[in-house]
Amino acid sequence: RSLSVCSISPSSTTSSRTISKIMNFSAALPLVLLALAPGCDAFAPAPTSSSAVKSETSLQMGLTLYGSQGSRSPLVNWAAYELGLELERGDLAENPHPFGQIPCLADDNDVTVFESGAILLYLLDKASPDLTPAQKGQVMSWVSWANASLDPICFLETPDGKVYDTGLKKPNRRMDTLDGILANNEDFLVKGVFTIADVAVASYVAYVLQFFPGVDISRWPNVVRHTKDCVSRDAYSQAFGPNVQAFLTKALNEMGQEEEEPKKLFGMF
Repeated sequence: RSLSVCSISPSSTTSSRTISKIMNFSAALPLVLLALAPGCDAFAPAPTSSSAVKSETSLQMGLTLYGSQGSRSPLVNWAAYELGLELERGDLAENPHPFGQIPCLADDNDVTVFESGAILLYLLDKASPDLTPAQKGQVMSWVSWANASLDPICFLETPDGKVYDTGLKKPNRRMDTLDGILANNEDFLVKGVFTIADVAVASYVAYVLQFFPGVDISRWPNVVRHTKDCVSRDAYSQAFGPNVQAFLTKALNEMGQEEEEPKKLFGMF
């Protein structure tokens, strides 16, 4: 999905439906301000110490991302940093998205890609990281699953498309399955290697924690561990900003702690 979670720029070319999807804005505003804090620039040059797999293509300078720091577009920046690709910042007044939404990616040869999942898969193909066909198949599947299945769980909508709550407040069988897969893999979605599959899935979970502060997902401990491992990466900090990273790390570290103490007290009696 390419819709902005929160885009507050009056000059933004996002559609009215995009603006209508700002949920619980008064509660989310402090987190938006964290993302927009000075020194947070998702388009800053990638650090030379990045662990990202470098692209072998010479065409990467043509990649232009149309987005804003307060929207979902930083997840694209995160993926690009991990893949070793550089993105140019696009002028929103020239955004080629057919619906005027963000994020949207442009490349050489009149290439236009919209929908965040499609953009991630395009970047994957562009970077050609060292993955086996089986691993690449898993990555493509997880990115598609994040957009098609995880997004509707994370963000509950009214019939007219307004996000009013998150499904992560209640038990969910798909999240149970995800937690089990992460438990079996012991690290990432593609066992043994961090990929943009992790970017896609962890981004949605992290967005829930940003825009619905106080939501406790400790019923899925492996999802908590996975999300914390992902948002702790240097590339995440560069894309979303150190303030957002610190907020999420603290929230995930404290996840479920309030429930543990009553259980201990009950055991004493």
